[in-house]
Amino acid sequence: LVWPNEVGELKYERDHSTIIMNDLFDFLKLRVGKLDGVVVTGGEPTLHADLPDFLKQIKDLGYKVKLDSNGTNPEMLERVIGLALVDYIAMDIKAPLEKYDQVVGVPVNLENIQKSIKIIKESGLPYEFRTTLVPGLHELKDIEEMGKLIEGASKWYLQFFKSDTDLVDRNLEAKEKFTNKEMEAMAEVGKKYAKICETRG
Repeated sequence: LVWPNEVGELKYERDHSTIIMNDLFDFLKLRVGKLDGVVVTGGEPTLHADLPDFLKQIKDLGYKVKLDSNGTNPEMLERVIGLALVDYIAMDIKAPLEKYDQVVGVPVNLENIQKSIKIIKESGLPYEFRTTLVPGLHELKDIEEMGKLIEGASKWYLQFFKSDTDLVDRNLEAKEKFTNKEMEAMAEVGKKYAKICETRG
């Protein structure tokens, strides 16, 4: 999916045909000088081999690019950073390493997650890590473990779980979100590991 970073979003799902991309770039060309940047999100953008070419076309129009990633493809992250194709990176930290597969629901290459964290922290770019906290999947001690994983990070946002959105896992629909007090307590723990740790959502 691709969202220009302003009100009046343009959303493209599933169909990545040439016609759709032409429409997208026609849209962006018309709004040069009106929009500041484009957010490239997912799915997982770094899984697409043509991501560098796609980002370059956006950058060539003068837009800034924010890239959202789950960190599963550190090689692509390193590539687009090295080519100066992104201006800001947001990476999801799903869980402590020992719970990653459980929370995500599929096997995850944990070494890739750790590599991506390191690449992002050392990139010199503005960035954030973010974690959506789900009752029953996350608890207070998990914040400690995730904090150690990203220790020294500039920004870490703890996001409220929203059960009213479209969910892939229908079992999550019945879950309540953490209270404000619970989220703030978790953010206090997170502040030991990130320069900024705040709740969001």
